[in-house]
Amino acid sequence: MGKALVIGVDLGGTKVATAAADLDGLLLAKVIEPTRPERGIGAVIETIVDTIKEAATSAGASKSDIRSVGIGSPGPIDPKAGVVVFAPNLMWHNVPIVELLESELDLPVCLENDANVAALGEYRFGAGRKSSNMVYITVSTGVGGGLILDGEIYAGSFGMAGEVGHMTIADNGPLCGCGNQGCLEALAAGPAIARKAQACILHGQETIMTDMVSGRLEEITSKTVGEAAAVGDILAKEIVYKAAEYLGIGIANLINVINPDTIVIGGGVSNMGELLLQPLRRATQRRAMKAAFEKVEIVKAELGSDAGVVGAVCLALGRL
Repeated sequence: MGKALVIGVDLGGTKVATAAADLDGLLLAKVIEPTRPERGIGAVIETIVDTIKEAATSAGASKSDIRSVGIGSPGPIDPKAGVVVFAPNLMWHNVPIVELLESELDLPVCLENDANVAALGEYRFGAGRKSSNMVYITVSTGVGGGLILDGEIYAGSFGMAGEVGHMTIADNGPLCGCGNQGCLEALAAGPAIARKAQACILHGQETIMTDMVSGRLEEITSKTVGEAAAVGDILAKEIVYKAAEYLGIGIANLINVINPDTIVIGGGVSNMGELLLQPLRRATQRRAMKAAFEKVEIVKAELGSDAGVVGAVCLALGRL
């Protein structure tokens, strides 16, 4: 017998990130492979199994040393049934991932939504370490979230709690990918920030962003906007402040309903740091109940792109 391990898998539309960890949750090895979902479900399952074996080997152990596997998957899932209900980026519909992996690995496997898993990672080993009730919000291509209440993932009655990106923020706002109008995601996610910049430039507003992309406006991303804002570009700052305002409205609603002690902001857009967080806190303060706002901390996530895989490790540890 080698050393006892658990495995965490962060399954995404573009990559599978898999880590081996000891029973204290310390990461020992990490393996990343492209998902390539167009190959079909069987091929993706095979990739996951291969990364699990490779991570164990890289950690100086073997498959027989693995005690459990935790997996975070996008889309609505049914954690009790171990089924990915719908994951458009994977082109999956009602896939019994737990059953498929358990039959391949002969190991206990547990499944949770990827945003909940990232929330668990930040709660156990990241910016939420000292909290009891934490809301995790990831702002990147979309806006996702996870709720940790009394130290446990709160998944709701049917596993769909924490969809903070689909709160309606603006009546008659832009159309969201979910089919609703005015969702937080349609107003403040990375693509929304980029679209706003492109539209303003097309309307003739002056900005250094045009030169930053050599006039190719379709190459503007939220990162471009953040970098321009950081050096004082007026238009870029206005766009960042407006996104922060929308996020603040959503966060104030969450504070008033849930009364958390910590709000952790992750995802690529959070890399703007205080440039985003300062106006976001001000916008939140204007709308949240005073007594609740005074007690809450709004902080940047600490684990970066590792939040998902660290959370999946926590999920596997919870299974032991």
